[in-house]
Amino acid sequence: MTPSPPLPSRLLHSPQVLWQAPFHEVVAAQAGQQLSGPWRLLLLGDGSPTRHLQLLSGLAVDVELIAMEAVPLAGHEAPAEVAELAPPLLRRQVWLCCGTECLAWAESWWNQEQAERHLGQRHQPIWHSLTANRAELYREVDGLAQVAAPWLEQRFGRTGPFWSRHYRFFRSGKELTVIREVFSPQLERWLGPSSQGASDR
Repeated sequence: MTPSPPLPSRLLHSPQVLWQAPFHEVVAAQAGQQLSGPWRLLLLGDGSPTRHLQLLSGLAVDVELIAMEAVPLAGHEAPAEVAELAPPLLRRQVWLCCGTECLAWAESWWNQEQAERHLGQRHQPIWHSLTANRAELYREVDGLAQVAAPWLEQRFGRTGPFWSRHYRFFRSGKELTVIREVFSPQLERWLGPSSQGASDR
């Protein structure tokens, strides 16, 4: 019997990186000098983005799962830190929406065993899953970038480029996951212009 061909991937290609801050500037909190204060806090702070979106919009964050699939390797489009995760890997992509507005897109890479342990509720924000029972976590922001993709413009309803960051979660000194997030310019409604001295789009 001829084996069935593999199903096509539903994962989106990661956005194109147009500019990226040097790693040493990000970890030293020196990156993003062109950003306004509120946007620097959002992109380089160690708080929960889903919590921030909820506080800003006043609405619960709905997680729209795009795909969650096994991947053989990290791939060239993944942040360098993904190489530190033990294979086999799982890759997850979601939209983060508040009411009728989509305010962010996110993708994450996991060791498959860790994903099964922590992502039982696939439509729940990762932060909620990882902090169940008040488990302690450490978040390290590793990257700040501007990215572009036609599908981001279509869903956000705004033209790019878009601000992006990636970070890792650690528990007991061990890396759990690498997460990349891209934020919609719609957040300027609450945060003001992303660049210092810029006017609203």
